[in-house]
Amino acid sequence: MEQQIRFCTTSDGVRIAYATAGEGPPLVVVTAWVGHLQFEWEHPETRAFYEGLARGRMLVRFDKRGTGLSDREAQDFSMEGRLGDLGTVVDTLGLERFALMGFSESGPTAITYAARRPERVSHLVVYGSYHRWPYPQGAADAVLALVRSQWGMGSAALSAIFVPSGDPAQVAWWTELQRVSASAQSAAKIFEVNTGLDVTPLLGEIQAPTLIVHRRGDVASPFDVAREMAALIPGARFEPLAGDIHPPMWGDSRAVARAVDVFLGGEEAEPEAAEPVASGLVTILFTDMEGSTALTQRLGDAKAQELLRRHNAIVREALGAHGGSEIKHTGDGIMATLPSANRALECAIAIQRSFAVAGGDAPLRVRVGLNAGEPVAEEHDIFGTAVQLAARACAHAAPGQIVAANVVRELAAGKGFLFSDLGDVTLRGFEDPVRLYEVRWREGG
Repeated sequence: MEQQIRFCTTSDGVRIAYATAGEGPPLVVVTAWVGHLQFEWEHPETRAFYEGLARGRMLVRFDKRGTGLSDREAQDFSMEGRLGDLGTVVDTLGLERFALMGFSESGPTAITYAARRPERVSHLVVYGSYHRWPYPQGAADAVLALVRSQWGMGSAALSAIFVPSGDPAQVAWWTELQRVSASAQSAAKIFEVNTGLDVTPLLGEIQAPTLIVHRRGDVASPFDVAREMAALIPGARFEPLAGDIHPPMWGDSRAVARAVDVFLGGEEAEPEAAEPVASGLVTILFTDMEGSTALTQRLGDAKAQELLRRHNAIVREALGAHGGSEIKHTGDGIMATLPSANRALECAIAIQRSFAVAGGDAPLRVRVGLNAGEPVAEEHDIFGTAVQLAARACAHAAPGQIVAANVVRELAAGKGFLFSDLGDVTLRGFEDPVRLYEVRWREGG
């Protein structure tokens, strides 16, 4: 696969280089902090990542003003200038509707464009990014000083932020990319603008289906900020990935490309959707938000929906980290399965701890119920006594509590979990009392 590089000119006279590769529905990728269309394409690892994105679609990339093959003398790095670059490229190509992807500092640009031009954006993908500058001003000033003094010089401090676990070859290439993509002065000005960006008010206006992809150990852009962003975008899907390398084309780049491909309905999407619900022994987990109806009455539909999205993001992130599979959304919670009682307990504890620190003006509390068994799998749902007991255990739990059936406690024996005996409990729909246990998850409690 080869790319074709062409040029266009913005309304304020800036020449922008753009490249296309592949054929099919368009995916427009907004440039990160700095980039160079040709230099990146000549790097085997980076080219393989972009070729993966271009498989079955037309990939569009461009060098933003002041970087790469575009006009290096440009000085307007404002949001309006960035939107002008993007708008000029898609207008030149005659793209009426397209998928839009922003990563790193280009996330806010992609979000702003999607909010302002919903009729043109079919899907929105944001990788390794943020909706508001995530660090205190002192930290920003320290990085800015590094950029001005050590840009393109192999700075160990800059590498520790963007490629902390990168091998020497990756660090060397990242250093060379700095040199060929932008001057230290331009890189610093772009970074300085980034620290003032806050597109939080636009998140609720996003209409396009949205995917947020983020590596848990990312230092350049904190994981918690991405999770918050996903919770604030209506219906957004959050895809947490392992790793700490900021650029998506390094580390487990296939996981990033696969998440995007599945989301956009590529070749891997159908097997993912057709995958049957696991059969055999599983641990079933239910969550239930405290007083969701009362919350809606008190906060209003929009604010209550925002809290539900926060709940969904936290639960799905925990499921992803512990090998869980979401079966369905229950309206006020989520039903899922996990391959072992040990993972299910760890997942439930992670969920409660995340809610405990989430805070906010309207803190959320959830009930979690666990049971293990062999449910009946049919299409993409599960049924049977094991499922019903897990649901009843969840209903029996108090807000902020995890309640597990005795079988879960027995399966996790010797694994270090702490249980408090709740005794034999009569549950609706069960003739005989059921032994339930509270799972202790608070530190020191």
